[in-house]
Amino acid sequence: MHFDLADLRIFVHVAEARSLTAGAQRAHLSTAAVSGRVKSLEAQLESRLFYRSSQGVELTPAGERLLQHAHLILRQVERVKSEFSGYASDAAGHLRIFANTTAVIEFMPEVLADFLAARPGITVDLQERMTSDIVRGVLDGTADMGILGIMVGVEVPSRLKTLPFSQDRLVLATPLDHPLAEREEVTYEDALDYPHVTLHEGSTLFHYLEMKALELGKPLPVRIQVFGFESACRMIEAGVGVGIIPESCALRYRGHMRLSVRHLSDAWAYRERSILIRDDHALPGFGQELLDIITQYQSAPPFSPAQRTPSRP
Repeated sequence: MHFDLADLRIFVHVAEARSLTAGAQRAHLSTAAVSGRVKSLEAQLESRLFYRSSQGVELTPAGERLLQHAHLILRQVERVKSEFSGYASDAAGHLRIFANTTAVIEFMPEVLADFLAARPGITVDLQERMTSDIVRGVLDGTADMGILGIMVGVEVPSRLKTLPFSQDRLVLATPLDHPLAEREEVTYEDALDYPHVTLHEGSTLFHYLEMKALELGKPLPVRIQVFGFESACRMIEAGVGVGIIPESCALRYRGHMRLSVRHLSDAWAYRERSILIRDDHALPGFGQELLDIITQYQSAPPFSPAQRTPSRP
């Protein structure tokens, strides 16, 4: 086999774009040239890598396997460049991070703002992904690291290194005059009797809550979907419905919104925030620095449901 790194990069572009034309644009080559390089790569490997159709291309099983290897090979090449060609000082480089909704919305913007301001040559691709996609992305090398909340019943492959850095739990937020606001603690099943304000369908939290509702034999009664926890809390404050949100968010918005916040008694409501990496040597120096910053991140301390809630003016 004599394929080179350029072939692998072109293959990755086409695979991620699911199109020869779009892949060619990413590679700054003509579609004909890219098609020829892909066919040459298939000949070298004696394997068909794509199913081709008028709608684009789709990876074959052999293509799926090659994509995993290609991501790892190309990232290792970048690591070598970092150590031997002027990146040794970690003055420049790139990281891709897959994270859950809470991380993307709540604390990673703050963490990355300080990190990137001090390192003008570093770029970061932060993508909101489902838990399964986060784990898969770190496993196959698509992502350098993953950030997620590990809940009861969620298993992480032993091949990955898990680095817990804080704890959080899911709580129920309601308007001050809501019937559930009188209780010190509620169950998720109780909450499902009322309309819910939820995050968008692409969020990890929405899918997790939907799954837990189905396990209880009930639908998740969605009244409105929004794209952030602050928007959700404003809707809840206005009486649109109730909502399940992370405790750290509840603490942030409860201080200036008229919300009642109650603990969920369900065991799965407890979450351990963790970083996933393949191994310590898979990250460049600046990646290790970011990992250290995240592991030192501390959310606000948990509150007591007995704390006084803001009163109406």
